[in-house]
Amino acid sequence: MFFHEPELQFEVEVEEPDPYFAKMLQQAVGGAEGEMRVALQYMFQAFAVPTDKKEYRQLLMETAVEELGHIEMLATAITKNLEGAPEHLREEAREDDAVIDAMMSGGQPRQALSAGLHAMPVDSNGVPFTGNYVVASGNLAADMYANVMAESTGRLLATRLYEMTDDQGMKDMLSYLIARDTMHQNQWHTALDTLDDHVPVPASFPQEKENGDVNYTFMSTFRDRHEDPDTPWTNGDSHDGKGDYSYGYQPGGGEPDVTEMLEEMYNEATGE
Repeated sequence: MFFHEPELQFEVEVEEPDPYFAKMLQQAVGGAEGEMRVALQYMFQAFAVPTDKKEYRQLLMETAVEELGHIEMLATAITKNLEGAPEHLREEAREDDAVIDAMMSGGQPRQALSAGLHAMPVDSNGVPFTGNYVVASGNLAADMYANVMAESTGRLLATRLYEMTDDQGMKDMLSYLIARDTMHQNQWHTALDTLDDHVPVPASFPQEKENGDVNYTFMSTFRDRHEDPDTPWTNGDSHDGKGDYSYGYQPGGGEPDVTEMLEEMYNEATGE
């Protein structure tokens, strides 16, 4: 179960409202790199953790709930940025409502029309959040790698937003979120280090069933033959320590024969 406190995880202050920046902040709420993504990702990953690995379930679930708090912070920031318009826009606005004028110029009209000047579960282009962003494979190692990527792109987004604003309150909030991304990246890497023999994922699949001729070969896709570039991924021990890297080419396997399927699906190709 969850409990909610009427207090933000971190104080959110906006010195001068900016509807355009509110639009940019929507990416951190409902975008592919946003907080809705990681909150649901960690939560659904936690649901799949077996009972004998409860410490990982707790790690995932507590981080998921923290991310819910980040959504609340960003939603508050969006609302505060929509509460008014910068002074110069008020002076220049030809309409009675400077907020709407500013939003029509650079913000999202839907935030006024559909949400009454509040945050929405959409990205900066107004595209609704989709659960397709969520990675929850049921394999703990695979999910941890996905989490490192999620926090990396989330941190990248937050740093870009940080550079887009001169509002000190927004910089303070984003500095906090960037710091939490640092922690979360580190904790997922640390969790991966506690998993024995997890590369390649899934490590439980017997490697003798793989095609042993190509499982540690870097395949060049150039038409003409090239010399081995002698890189760490074409020579030497493999990362998992179970093979040796080599340099090779696509083996080739003949042309595809799809005649039977074409006939069964009535996909005849006609021509003169």
